[in-house]
Amino acid sequence: MNEASTNSQTGPARKGLAFNEGLVFELGSAGRRACKVPACDVPETDLSDLLPASEIREPIDGFPELSELEVVRHFTRLSQWNFSIDSNFYPLGSCTMKYNPKINDQLAGRTSFSGSHPYLPEELAQGNLEILFELQEYLKEISGMSSVCLQPSAGAQGELAGMLMIHAYHQERNDQRSKILLPDSAHGTNPASATLCGYRSITLRSGPNGLIDLVKLEQLMDEDTAGIMLTNPNTLGMFEKDILAITEIVHKKGGLVYCDGANLNAVMGKTRFAEMGVDVMHFNLHKTFSTPHGGGGPGAGPVGVNKTLEPYLPLPMVEKTSRGFRLKKEGEKSVGRLKNFYGNFGILLRAYAYIRSLGKEGIPETAEMAVLNANYIKAKLRKEYHLPYPDASLHECIFNDKNQGGVSTMDIAKALIDYGFHPPTVYFPLIVKNALMIEPTETESKETLDEFISAMIEISQKGKQDTHRYHDSPERAFVSRPDETQAARNPILRWERTTDAG
Repeated sequence: MNEASTNSQTGPARKGLAFNEGLVFELGSAGRRACKVPACDVPETDLSDLLPASEIREPIDGFPELSELEVVRHFTRLSQWNFSIDSNFYPLGSCTMKYNPKINDQLAGRTSFSGSHPYLPEELAQGNLEILFELQEYLKEISGMSSVCLQPSAGAQGELAGMLMIHAYHQERNDQRSKILLPDSAHGTNPASATLCGYRSITLRSGPNGLIDLVKLEQLMDEDTAGIMLTNPNTLGMFEKDILAITEIVHKKGGLVYCDGANLNAVMGKTRFAEMGVDVMHFNLHKTFSTPHGGGGPGAGPVGVNKTLEPYLPLPMVEKTSRGFRLKKEGEKSVGRLKNFYGNFGILLRAYAYIRSLGKEGIPETAEMAVLNANYIKAKLRKEYHLPYPDASLHECIFNDKNQGGVSTMDIAKALIDYGFHPPTVYFPLIVKNALMIEPTETESKETLDEFISAMIEISQKGKQDTHRYHDSPERAFVSRPDETQAARNPILRWERTTDAG
């Protein structure tokens, strides 16, 4: 057991205990059990009689045998090595790592919801269908779109759904096009969604103010361009003030406008995407509506469209009839099914609870707090860190290491770990060299932001006195500077017992 070093500063991770913990294979002893299984009261059958040999795993040499207490302590200690939003501030920009209210988890865990089978007949799932229908209506009201489908199971799949519908729209008109315009300030996953639909991505360079350049847009938008995929506010946290002119230019050439809803949390209740001329958008429920984020899922990325694209929406969709709620499964022009069942119900349920808890007044207040928190950090740090785009921003702010001497963006990010903070997003968006992208979200208090600001200022000032100070940071974490490139290319996915000789 190692005791972390202490100093006179206050705040998280200044002092405390960090437990060493070995591999589970190194723990326990033969014969230990976490539970006692009663004697089998039915005839036993050899596993090889039930499954082909290729499906049966070979015994694992040295498989750990532990008591219940050993198992609990092992995984609890490992969990304490991990950083989570329940531990402290998680300022990842663009990703919007906000707190997930526990009441939403409790609601989703109620037996009436968690115990309902995905294949229940519609007449036995009316309550679930009603909740999904109401969530569709809420998202329609917030965005202004004519119709919303909840089926996509992630933001990226929502993007794909949007591009599939744009493709289907042009195909029906015998006007299939080959290109999509992508601003360099758009969300990072957009090019993949466009490519999967057969489009060639054309980069639209931003103007010196970080916004879409209307002159360049006019030059690039032609009759072979299916549309534009933009993010508003963009990944610089800036609102595209010329959005009406942008959508008009695209529509004039027969194109459609897709908007990534990644940053809806900055403008919800203040403006609606339909009123900007957007034809299709997706909602990142984890970014705006507090559903769990990360770990590869499950997630949800509902997609909203205007009247023009309604016929192409994925099916099934929940609709209300005179006899109750049903899943609409028919539609000749639909792009088809994207997900088994009807999306990830437990995630959608959490978003529904969050919207209901906020209410009509809370939705815009949430956006206001997100913008206030980001601009508070921006104002406090702009004298210490370089701000590449000093114009007005909304929910996130972006600095870089230009004025930090030999202290790099990565050094700053790693040093923050020793102060108890998760690093912000680094080196993204690519439009900013050596970016430090900070998004506090609306859920953080002024006290937390002040602690983070103090840490950032101290890192900057000490780094300018000694440019090598943070090259080996973090110093208090179990792992300091892993070779992340090699870890991605050559991951060790299986433990193997080795002898002392090798």
